[in-house]
Amino acid sequence: MNPEEKALLEETLELSRDNNKMLHKVRGVQKREALWSILKILLIVGIAFGAFYYLEPYLNKVMNVFTQISGMKQNVDPSVLQNALKKF
Repeated sequence: MNPEEKALLEETLELSRDNNKMLHKVRGVQKREALWSILKILLIVGIAFGAFYYLEPYLNKVMNVFTQISGMKQNVDPSVLQNALKKF
């Protein structure tokens, strides 16, 4: 092996080592990004469930009022409304 080939081989070896270091860094960044994405999703879902758990009694009250109002609407006789309008 002549000196020119040896120098070229050493340069190639150095470049491949640098490339390997960069690839390991890129892979580490990808792993951290995937972990951070999973944590963000879990945080958002956790906050949503926590908010629902906290607001559930209030939502139940609103739904009860809504069902009572819709039930009253069905039970009202149209003639009573017409008589009330005639009085005005």
